[in-house]
Amino acid sequence: MTGRILTTHAGSLPRPRSLVELYVARARGGAIDPDVLEREGEAATHWVVERQRECGIDIPSDGEQVREAFFLYVQRRMSGFGGRWDRGGGSELADYPEFAEVRRAFMRDRLAVSNMEPPEAIGEVRHTAPEANAAEIAVFRDALGCHEGAFADAFMTAPSPGIVATAIRNAYYPDDDAYLDALADALEVEYRAAVDAGFILQIDAPDLGLERHMLFHDRPLAEFVDFVDRVIARVNRMVAGLPRDRVRLHVCYGNYESPHDRDVPLADILPSLLRANVGGFLFPFANPRHAHEIRLFRSQPLAPDQFLIVGAIDTLTTFVEHPEVVADRLELAAEAVGDPSRIMAGTDCGFDTSAGMGRLTSDVVWAKLRALAEGAELASRRLF
Repeated sequence: MTGRILTTHAGSLPRPRSLVELYVARARGGAIDPDVLEREGEAATHWVVERQRECGIDIPSDGEQVREAFFLYVQRRMSGFGGRWDRGGGSELADYPEFAEVRRAFMRDRLAVSNMEPPEAIGEVRHTAPEANAAEIAVFRDALGCHEGAFADAFMTAPSPGIVATAIRNAYYPDDDAYLDALADALEVEYRAAVDAGFILQIDAPDLGLERHMLFHDRPLAEFVDFVDRVIARVNRMVAGLPRDRVRLHVCYGNYESPHDRDVPLADILPSLLRANVGGFLFPFANPRHAHEIRLFRSQPLAPDQFLIVGAIDTLTTFVEHPEVVADRLELAAEAVGDPSRIMAGTDCGFDTSAGMGRLTSDVVWAKLRALAEGAELASRRLF
């Protein structure tokens, strides 16, 4: 990364309405034609790769088009999951009952796949469909092949064992550590497949921030930090032997609009996160609750061979950031990290982490990604 700031994002991108309808119908128990779903997913992958090229993204993803949600898809590639439970909302909206009711009404009326009613682990968890993962990789590679030389690199996402363990609760294993270990073994299949295919692996770990006000909302901070440490230990085992510069970790606090004033401060978890054996980190710094935390890297620096993907675009507001605002955020990050060649421009989170739940229409998303590229260009001129 020399000469300019590269652009990327957090993974999920808007899905076409027809694809969302298929995922929602299946999630609600309806019968769908799997061949139609496959064709729609393939066409949507080509569509989002083309859109990313047009917007000036240097390191694209497949937009998670062939998955119904960033972690729920594992129930279709792994054994041991079944039933359903109500995940609840932790402490997030305890102080805002009026807003909570408005949000519930919004969710009821939404044509979307919900992450809040996931299955449980009711049997042995194993990865049983590596061919489905291989098919997703093949579709993405084919889409990229239509734009030879247009991109600097490409990445694929996979969930952390922690977000699967907390969202798809354990109703089978003797304890949480045994469940985490089983999930780590299963997910490692996809971690290694992504890198073996030549892609950067992005590990999506909202659990490392989000679960403080969800599962751990009524427990001491030390218990949550211990959970973070246990997840990081599994991640380090899962990526052992992979090139460090081909793995990045995305941590956030939940990709939904709310007060977020019960989010854990980054200062409380950053020492644990920095123990991850990864090449880079993606944090949400466009988020108005966490933008100031970029300054932490002055006192808690990255390792010399690590980079920071700066969340410079908010994925929850329809405001299209001015390129100068993006540039300001990137310049502040470069100062905090100490080297502009070790930062990238990114988004706070995905734009459609479960099908239909994205807050923004696709035209706004593409405008935001264009602003990201323009802002990165401005910052590059000033910093290099």
